Amino acid sequence: MSSTHIPLFPLSTVLLPGGYLPLRIFEQRYIDMVSECTGSGTCFGVCLINNPESSGQAATHLRVGTTAEIYDFSTLEDGLLGIAARGRQRFIIQKTTMRDNGLLMADIEILAEPAPVDLPEEFSVLAMIVGRFMEQLGNNYPGFKPDDLQDAGWVGYRLTELLPLENNEKQMLLQLEEPLERLQLLLDVLPRFQEPETT
Repeated sequence: MSSTHIPLFPLSTVLLPGGYLPLRIFEQRYIDMVSECTGSGTCFGVCLINNPESSGQAATHLRVGTTAEIYDFSTLEDGLLGIAARGRQRFIIQKTTMRDNGLLMADIEILAEPAPVDLPEEFSVLAMIVGRFMEQLGNNYPGFKPDDLQDAGWVGYRLTELLPLENNEKQMLLQLEEPLERLQLLLDVLPRFQEPETT
């Protein structure tokens, strides 16, 4: 594991390695963060807000997240700053501090990814579903190659990202270490999203 110090952007979404993250930025602290990251070529960290709807309590965030690299930015029609970022590496937060402008900073440890694993035949239906997603959303994944559909880790991350799962489910799948365990859990929940047969 390697340790680093990055700005933190808690969100009500789970970012996966290789994932696509479009954002509209309007708070000054995050405008400053984008300027800093693009100027230095560094990443920021995305982690899931733990209690966004808790009344009277400050929102907290989970410790495991994903670093995000900004690869495009522009001024949107409404005048706000729009960015497109790509998920890179999973991390765990060791310590947080807050800058005077309210921006959270975190000491993190990068979590090592398991060695690549070929997709076993019993999960081929999952690769087929991801392939269909890529036909529709391929512009958001310019680095996509058909060979990616044979990578168990990549298929698991994309399906976790693109299926309409609850955020707590996506977070659990993000934190799993074993790609095949992630695929098995995704296969188990797949019937939830299949239309019932009509007679």
